[in-house]
Amino acid sequence: MTPVIDCSSVYKIFGNNASKLLKESGGKVDSKIFQEAGCIVGVNNATFSVNKGEMLVVMGLSGSGKSTLLRCISRLTDATSGKILIDGEDICLMNNKQLIELRREKMGMVFQNFALLPHKTVIENIAFPLIIKGTSLDNSMYKAREMVELVGLKGRENYFPRELSGGQQQRVGIARSLAVEPDIWFLDEPFSALDPLIRKEMQDEFLRLQSVLNKTIMFVTHDFDEALRLADRIAIMKDGIIEQLDTPAKIVLNPATEYVKKFTQDVPREKVLRVNAIMDGPVQNAGSNSISSDALLESVAEKILNTQEILSVKDPKTNQVVGSINQSKVIKILFGAD
Repeated sequence: MTPVIDCSSVYKIFGNNASKLLKESGGKVDSKIFQEAGCIVGVNNATFSVNKGEMLVVMGLSGSGKSTLLRCISRLTDATSGKILIDGEDICLMNNKQLIELRREKMGMVFQNFALLPHKTVIENIAFPLIIKGTSLDNSMYKAREMVELVGLKGRENYFPRELSGGQQQRVGIARSLAVEPDIWFLDEPFSALDPLIRKEMQDEFLRLQSVLNKTIMFVTHDFDEALRLADRIAIMKDGIIEQLDTPAKIVLNPATEYVKKFTQDVPREKVLRVNAIMDGPVQNAGSNSISSDALLESVAEKILNTQEILSVKDPKTNQVVGSINQSKVIKILFGAD
């Protein structure tokens, strides 16, 4: 499968001598040395890919480089060095006309700042990028009405942004970015300004939309709980470097660095891990009881812990036995040391 997004040795270094210093370093960038030379390292040798329909969540603390990476991949910021392929085309080599066309046809973007037009209604805000793209007014409004329905704002089409709550304004931003039917969706901390309850609702809505639309998504957050909830895979960044990129389960079970370990040490494993992440292979002496391979551990832990027998693990789609699990394995995962 050809990745939708494919990045190879991407660097973004801010400063007058960035390109020269990077060339002299041979790609081995030390943030402190570069800082002493008057440069700031935003992204340091990022190499990864994102497949069609996958949601990659990029996370890290403030200043880790996560937003800079996203801006490089959407080419809102030019990378200092490296290759960034979108559907096989290197966007670093595109001229402005090609780049505008790519953004119009393939990319949707949502940022923490909703950036709604205050003098336009909900439906006008959503239709705006379609009209700019050259779509007729009638077709733009028809599509905007579809998006209003999709994000749950029916009845508020004619409200102005000031008449909406923060969560509702965010839904307008999401609907506006979806109206152009992007293949790739970039979201930079879209829910971080929202109250916790509204944030949870927006995460639920986002997961629902993704289950319907199956977009290729890069989602930036500093919230590890949000990352665990949304991601197919997570990239954890520190000082511009991707410390680890893997599934939530593998990051929790096998943190690659001390920094990642600190991120994961307080995570309730039963809320993250699914049975298929910790199960053993099928065995002959399994009991008659079975559990689903895609069940979250918290939903089946009591059943496993209340029996001495080995349970069969079945694939929910085929109903075939794909593994086994027992009480001691779950105790070790949930309560044992590393």
